[in-house]
Amino acid sequence: MQTLIGIDVGGTNLRLGVIQFDANDASQPLQLIDEMRFQADFSNLCKVHSKAPELAWQSILTTMASAINRVREKYPEVAAIGIGFPGFIDPVTQKISMSPNLPGLSFVDLTADLSRLIQLPVVTENDALAAAYGEYALRAHTTNSLIYLGLGTGVGGGLIINGQPFQGQHGVAMEVGHIIIEENGRLCGCGNYGCMEQYASASGVSLSYFTSSGQHCNAQEIANRAHAGDANALEAYHLAARALARALAHILKVIDLADVVFGGGMSAAWPLMAQSFARQLELDLIPALRGKITLNISAMGDQAGMIGAAMLAHRKISA
Repeated sequence: MQTLIGIDVGGTNLRLGVIQFDANDASQPLQLIDEMRFQADFSNLCKVHSKAPELAWQSILTTMASAINRVREKYPEVAAIGIGFPGFIDPVTQKISMSPNLPGLSFVDLTADLSRLIQLPVVTENDALAAAYGEYALRAHTTNSLIYLGLGTGVGGGLIINGQPFQGQHGVAMEVGHIIIEENGRLCGCGNYGCMEQYASASGVSLSYFTSSGQHCNAQEIANRAHAGDANALEAYHLAARALARALAHILKVIDLADVVFGGGMSAAWPLMAQSFARQLELDLIPALRGKITLNISAMGDQAGMIGAAMLAHRKISA
């Protein structure tokens, strides 16, 4: 059995999963045998050190190394680390060229810097691509290609084609959250206006609700209010669904795949979005694709990123 650590890097926490699988027998299912969560407010850290990003970076490295070493105390047999990171990852150098939700990080080398600290192989991929690969790893018996859309603080995308993760030449393939769906819309962390994730993410839902109600609430509380019939909350999720559907319709015109998986924490609120989403998608899809797209809500909760990151690490170190 091979043991790996998969890490899902969020804006406010680190989630580390210990994955075991039989590298010599593909018929045996991989297993997530343990999971640990660590507080790590990287978003605020980057903002505090916006004028000295190297200080933020050193703190990020130290925090991640400490978390990994805590896990390795329990699982010393760990062979490699896979990391799903929210940013643009250069497919050749593995450097993080930019992270819209972690401002100030530019061309930092998480793979090399962290590997030196922990003395283990490290592989870094975009967090949504890692989640996409995690979904593929558990669905490989039914499909070899899929589109993944992760609904969290932002909206990420991942693409698996014939079992291969697709990064693009510059590491920015499937940055679907930054598809512009509203001309002169809300300012996005990427610098553009009207990006889909400013409406269809958890932070977008919170902003929509504040705009209409004047109240600051997180997406979970807004979902609770929507289920209770709050009109402003229902409208916030309606806007999210429409934005997501409009973006997906454009994606499908370019990438003609039948299987689409929605994951991330906000996918739990799918019942609040399903009707508006289906109606908008039907309007925006070209006729040749109507009725031919299979939509799935991830059954993996928020574990896909950890599993996918670990399996991508295995894939690279075994190549």
